[in-house]
Amino acid sequence: MKYYIGVDVGTGSVRSALFDSHGNLVTIATEEIKIWTPSADYYEQSSSNIWNAVIHTIKKILLDSEVRKEDIGGIGFDATCSLVVIGENDSPVTVSPSGKAECNIIMWMDHRAVDQTERINSTQHYVLKNTGGQISVEMEPPKLLWIKENLPDTWKSATHFFDLADYLTWKATGNLTRSLCCLTCKWTYQADDQGHRGWNDEFWEMIGLDDFVKEKYQRCGTDVKSPGDVCGQGLTNEAAEQLGLVPGTAVGTSIIDAHAGVLGCVGCIAEDEHFTVPDITSRMTMICGTSTCHMIMSQEAIFVPGVWGPYYSPILPGLWSAEGGQTAAGKLIDFIVETHPAYGKLKGTASDRNVHIHEVLEERLIQLTNEHKVSSMSQLTKHLHIWPDFHGNRSPLSDPSLKGMISGLTLSSDMDDLAVKYLATVQALAYGTRHIIEELVKRGHKIELIYMCGGLSKNHVYVKTHVDVTGIPAILPNEKESVLLGAAMLGASASGNFANVQDAVKQMGGKGKLIKPDLQRRQFHDKKYQVFLRMVQHQREYTAIMDG
Repeated sequence: MKYYIGVDVGTGSVRSALFDSHGNLVTIATEEIKIWTPSADYYEQSSSNIWNAVIHTIKKILLDSEVRKEDIGGIGFDATCSLVVIGENDSPVTVSPSGKAECNIIMWMDHRAVDQTERINSTQHYVLKNTGGQISVEMEPPKLLWIKENLPDTWKSATHFFDLADYLTWKATGNLTRSLCCLTCKWTYQADDQGHRGWNDEFWEMIGLDDFVKEKYQRCGTDVKSPGDVCGQGLTNEAAEQLGLVPGTAVGTSIIDAHAGVLGCVGCIAEDEHFTVPDITSRMTMICGTSTCHMIMSQEAIFVPGVWGPYYSPILPGLWSAEGGQTAAGKLIDFIVETHPAYGKLKGTASDRNVHIHEVLEERLIQLTNEHKVSSMSQLTKHLHIWPDFHGNRSPLSDPSLKGMISGLTLSSDMDDLAVKYLATVQALAYGTRHIIEELVKRGHKIELIYMCGGLSKNHVYVKTHVDVTGIPAILPNEKESVLLGAAMLGASASGNFANVQDAVKQMGGKGKLIKPDLQRRQFHDKKYQVFLRMVQHQREYTAIMDG
C-alpha cells in the first residue's frame, strides 16, 4: 500500500501526518514554531524555523510509523496565508522593524498595513470585486506595499515573495510554481471560467507597486498551477535527504490551510445512512481554530459584499469558491477565559482532573442549567450579550476598525461567571456565522449542510451552539485531522495513483457524525440574534458621536 504525507503549517505549529490510501490516519507529529511581536498588531515568523520544523515532524512520523520511505507516494503542503521574503542565495530578508534577518515572514494576522489597505481600497479597482469589494489587511498587496514604503532595503534585496504554502513547495522541489489557490485568494491574481488567467497590470501600477509590472512578476510568480497538480520533478536530492524520503517523491502544488480543510471534509458522508448528503455546492465547510473560515463552492460566480471571492478553481477544478471568516474565534475564547479572575482556579481544576478546560466549563454550565431550572443551557446568557469583533470584522462587514462589546456585566468574578461568559462568547461567534450565512444565501448560495473541522470542532458546546443557531445540520468527520488529510490528498493527486484531486477526495473522504439542530431553541436564539445585530449599530453610533 502507498502512503501520503500531509504537512500543515498553522499559526503556532507545524504538523505532519501520514495517511493510507483510504484516508486513514497512521500517525502525526507536531512541533511549535516561533512568533515575534515587535509591536502591537505586528506578528512575524521565520521561514528557516518553519522548514526545520517540517524536517523534524516528517522524520518523526516516518520513525513512529515504521513505513518505508519507498512506500511514500506523495506529499502535500498547506499553510496560513503569510508573506515570505527571500533574497540572494535563498537567504531570509527581514520584514521586521527590529532588523532581525530571521524574521522574514509577515504573518496572516499581522495588521501593520492598515493605512496601505485603506489606500488600496480607495482606488475601487475592479479586481477588488473578488475580495468582497474591499481588500483585507490580511492579504498580501497591503503587506507588500508596507514593505516597499517602510523597508526599502528589504524591497530592493528581495528576489522572491512567496505565500507560505508556495515557499514550502519551493523548498521541497526547487520549483517556483505558485498555487492558483494562494494567488487568486490572497494576491488578486485573476482567473475565470472563460480561460483567462493573469496579473492585472493596471491594479499594481495604481497602488504603487509598478515594480512588479516592470519585472513581469518574476518575484511573485508566473508559473501558476492548481492545487494537487504535479510540482516540479518532485523532491530534490537535498530536500529528500533532509526529510528522509526518496528523491523524486511526488509533491502536489500547495493550498491555503483553510482550503485544505475543505478538501479533507467535502468527501465525507454521514454515518447515518438515512441522511442524504446534498450537492457539493450546498455544503459549507467551517475550519474552526484560532480564526474561523466559512467556505462554500458554487457552479457560477456569486459576489457577496464582505465575503472574499468568488475565486475560480482554488479548491476543486471548475468550481468557484467564496470565503467568509472571523479573524478571532478560538483566540477570542481563549482571551475571554484566560483574562477572567477565575481562570487560575479553572486551570487548576482541569489539571487535577487531566481534562481540557472546555470540559470543566461545559460540566459547570450543565450544573447551572439544572440549578437555575431553565429549559436549556443557552438560556443562561439571556441578559449577557457579546459582539465578538475584538480584532475587527472580516465578514460580512469587512471592517477591521470594529471592536468587541459586552453588555450585561455584573460584579461577579467567580467560576460561574466565567462559565456563562464563555458560553456567551461561543454564542456570539455562532451569531457571527449566522450573519455570514444569511448574506451568502441572500446573494444566491444554498447551504443545507455544514462540515466542521479544526480545533474548535472538538468543542461540543461550540458545535451544538452553531447547529442550533443556524438551524443547519452538521457533519463532524471521524477523521479529526481534516486539514492534514486535505494536504495529503494533494500529494495523492500528484502521485498519479489517483486520477485527480476529485478522485482523492472521493476515495479518502471517509465518514462522519451527523449533528441535527434543536429547533425548540430557535426562538431564543432569534431574539439574541436581534440584540447581536443591534450592538454593531450602536457601536457605529457611538463612534460617530465621538468622531463628530
